[in-house]
Amino acid sequence: MSEQTSKSLPLPKSKRGPKSFFEGVKREMRKVSWPAYKETNRLFGVVVTVCLLLTVIMAVLGIFFETVVGLITKSGGA
Repeated sequence: MSEQTSKSLPLPKSKRGPKSFFEGVKREMRKVSWPAYKETNRLFGVVVTVCLLLTVIMAVLGIFFETVVGLITKSGGA
């Protein structure tokens, strides 16, 4: 059997540890382009609307399939 030597990529020379991690997080958070208050509220409304719509669709589908399976198995449905 021949032994395979795996060459790993060299790691960048940087400090390691929690302090450097949080410094990096802080540096990256400064680069973030935050949305305006008005846009945040609009997008929040879109998310809530989509969640409510999906909840209603899933409930209707659940009732529908429960009824269909109940009729097929003769257990009376809902």
